[in-house]
Amino acid sequence: MRYLTAGESHGPRLTAIIEGVPAGLPLTADFINAELRRRQGGYGRGARMKIENDQVEITSGVRHGLTMGGPIALHVTNLDHQKWLEIMSVSDVEEKKKELRKITKPRPGHADLVGGIKYRFDDLRNSLERSSARETTMRVAVGAVAKRLLEEIGIQVASHIVNFGGIEVDVPENLTVSQIKEAVAQSEVSIVNREREEEIKAYIDSVKKEGETIGGIVETIVGGVPVGLGSFVQWDKKLDAKIAQGVVSINAFKGVEFGLGFEAGRLKGSQVMDEILWSEQDGYTRRTNHLGGFEGGMTNGEPIIVRGVMKPIPTLYKPLMSVDIETHEPYKATVERSDPTALPAAGVVMEAVVATVLATEVLDKFSSDNLEELKEAVERHRAYTKAF
Repeated sequence: MRYLTAGESHGPRLTAIIEGVPAGLPLTADFINAELRRRQGGYGRGARMKIENDQVEITSGVRHGLTMGGPIALHVTNLDHQKWLEIMSVSDVEEKKKELRKITKPRPGHADLVGGIKYRFDDLRNSLERSSARETTMRVAVGAVAKRLLEEIGIQVASHIVNFGGIEVDVPENLTVSQIKEAVAQSEVSIVNREREEEIKAYIDSVKKEGETIGGIVETIVGGVPVGLGSFVQWDKKLDAKIAQGVVSINAFKGVEFGLGFEAGRLKGSQVMDEILWSEQDGYTRRTNHLGGFEGGMTNGEPIIVRGVMKPIPTLYKPLMSVDIETHEPYKATVERSDPTALPAAGVVMEAVVATVLATEVLDKFSSDNLEELKEAVERHRAYTKAF
């Protein structure tokens, strides 16, 4: 499975094309829209979320509610585009109109300046428009298709926040993926420990008053994963490496870890490795899951546990200093719309990205021209793994 996204933050629409989805997968716009609503929710979101009401349109690859095996085209209209018709016009416009909303003052922490240098833009809006986190709308849409596929073969994906702007969120042990999904659905800040809800919301309010922003750490957990996805034979075949690349590709994500992650560097081997068990009922399992479901770049059958760190949103309402690219004079950076935090939304995006990488790996490993063929192949593999 592969996909591409297209579109600008204030352009007419966002687009994704997905290739490689098996025929016969039940898929509706309503299912995708539910995921898009999750991305637009969460405490601390700002004005753009009130303007946009993201609704997907499926224009190819699905007939009568079932995928057809061909490319799936998804579109989301940018409602805000109506206010940007001349600014974002595809056709050429007169010179004075090109100056409308022109950006020459790059914002620290954004792609503005580096993108302008790389692509030789004299208007940094050209960098801003495509590098915007608005692009993650389509990654969530693609991830919804991936999650729909994974559900059919017994794989569940959930995300929650474990560190909110420096506040550690205590998480009860041994929660299932279903329990995490249920808890997060009832939380405005996407945490499973509801006792910390009001504390975190008050912190977000105080950050907003300061004109500041905060990031945090998102944990994604995947249950029901077959043994042996990924490979050790080449560096680029390792599935944990593919997931790491996918997570760090999300806007504002700056790091990733699995299981104990960086903590493993402070411990001894006996405190890190997961002892192997076997039973007639379950086959091979691990006593612990310190390695986050991976050994040798391959899934070992335990839940995948991956965490990503999101930096604070770089657009501040008390702007940092920058330099005008036309005059090279110091200037306070331009302020576009900003939120004090987008961490709950980032969790939805990370969930979608992990699901997409996993779905791609599943389809690479198993025969999958149609859904029934895929399900049969996965079941045979699970039976073989258990009997090994």
